[in-house]
Amino acid sequence: MPVTHEVTNQVPPLVEYDVAADPALLEGLQRADAGWAVAELHALGRLAGSEQAQEWGRLVNENEPVLRTHDRVGNRIDEVEFHPYWHELMDVAVSYGLHATPWRDSRPGAHAARAAKMYVWGQVDAGHTCPISMTYAAVPALRFNPELSERYEPLLAATEYDFGLREPSSKRGLIAGMSMTEKQGGSDVRANTTTARPLGDGSYVIVGHKWFTSAPMSDMFLTLAQAPGGLSCFLLPRVLPDGSRNGIRLQRLKDKLGNRSNASSEIEYDDAIGWLIGEEGRGVRTIIEMVNNTRLDCAVGSASGMRYGAVRAVHHARHRRAFGADLVDQPLMGNVLADLVVESEAATTVGMRLAAATDRPGDEQEQAFRRLGLAVTKYWVCKRGPSHAVEALECLGGNGYVEESGMPRLYREAPLMSIWEGSGNVAALDALRAMARQPESVAAYFTEVEQAAGADARLDDATGRLRKELADLSDIEYRARRLVESMALVLQGSLLVRHGTPAVADAFCASRLGGDWGVAFGTLPSGVDTRAIIARAEV
Repeated sequence: MPVTHEVTNQVPPLVEYDVAADPALLEGLQRADAGWAVAELHALGRLAGSEQAQEWGRLVNENEPVLRTHDRVGNRIDEVEFHPYWHELMDVAVSYGLHATPWRDSRPGAHAARAAKMYVWGQVDAGHTCPISMTYAAVPALRFNPELSERYEPLLAATEYDFGLREPSSKRGLIAGMSMTEKQGGSDVRANTTTARPLGDGSYVIVGHKWFTSAPMSDMFLTLAQAPGGLSCFLLPRVLPDGSRNGIRLQRLKDKLGNRSNASSEIEYDDAIGWLIGEEGRGVRTIIEMVNNTRLDCAVGSASGMRYGAVRAVHHARHRRAFGADLVDQPLMGNVLADLVVESEAATTVGMRLAAATDRPGDEQEQAFRRLGLAVTKYWVCKRGPSHAVEALECLGGNGYVEESGMPRLYREAPLMSIWEGSGNVAALDALRAMARQPESVAAYFTEVEQAAGADARLDDATGRLRKELADLSDIEYRARRLVESMALVLQGSLLVRHGTPAVADAFCASRLGGDWGVAFGTLPSGVDTRAIIARAEV
């Protein structure tokens, strides 16, 4: 073979490593009293880092789901075909309890342990974590109907993945979805026009069109419809108790930017049968229990993507030479890599803190903190994901732009977390709503932040500025993004000062809070210990 084909200075594949060997993640797990989950997390991490699992993730994205509306003789079947590896990914996720298992686990830190597993396994493929997340989030909403909860919650929490169209109570395990948005309303679900007519036996006839229903192969869905008493929440199984198919028609699958392994659809409710969850007219209140938990997964998912990008950028720079030195030793590249790691660890740390709060439902202070902390974190961490992804991709140069690197998939996936469960404006306005309706959440937020008071002058100054911003209610909706951004940064800074490695905390406070930072990544101030920070992302 000609010498022109000799391969040199190329980076070895990043395989057969432990994705869970992540200092910020493991430290957060310990703080959440979930140290008991470390061994299982590492087992999942080694599987996630294996060449086999990475091949699963690649192939399910290259071989997308296919909708089959009818069988060969014209019968309506409304089925979605998946690559076989999709089911492998789902089986691992369910067997490790990434879905609804924590709701029936009395161990301390069960929700934090589950969040850590989502963070690790989501780095193989983000798409299949969508139905896993919705199954997790369905349980607290379903509990508004004790009879339905008693019947289905054990199956939603079961650690067996049982794919197939059968009556739910006959299966070994269930997957749940949600179906809320419509063409005319989007996030404004109160504009929904789907109707629900009571039949007198506790069931309702549902008629309408849902514009975006993710994971339509799920066993059951929570949906919103206009009942006589107003907008209400209903449970619709795909197969009715008598074994017949419910009137849920799949119209088409969405052709999406990313998240391509996961099927998302438009569906028609054609005299579908559903059962009321909660009270008529209280549908938003009921479904918000589900939304708040999927918002946590949005933040954790964004943090997971940042870790994926940072690790690959550091790995590339460690093994690639340019201009006479290893890339990782080039000062400017060191600045970029360290900045990416700082952003990643800030996202991971706050995500694990919010997951820990989920484990304390009886603690009013924790729940008040979670209400506001989750809203500001969902806005900011998910908003940072896309810019982080493109910078991590650029660290690989042209190699990062080709599909084989895995970075284009990360880049396409990154915007979803900011859009799902309320895009940026919705999330920012939700934070304002939380402060107005639950003022105790503001007090709880500052109680959390001020545990770091006096430890870093830049954090103290930022906290003082934030208090002044909150005291000024003029044009507050117009300023909502700036205000919520400040709240998210102060919260992250407080957590890093208290719990993070000193090099990361110092870099974060100097740049994000102290203002010694540019607009792009790679603009950290002089004096930052970039080597110590970069080492946090070496595997």
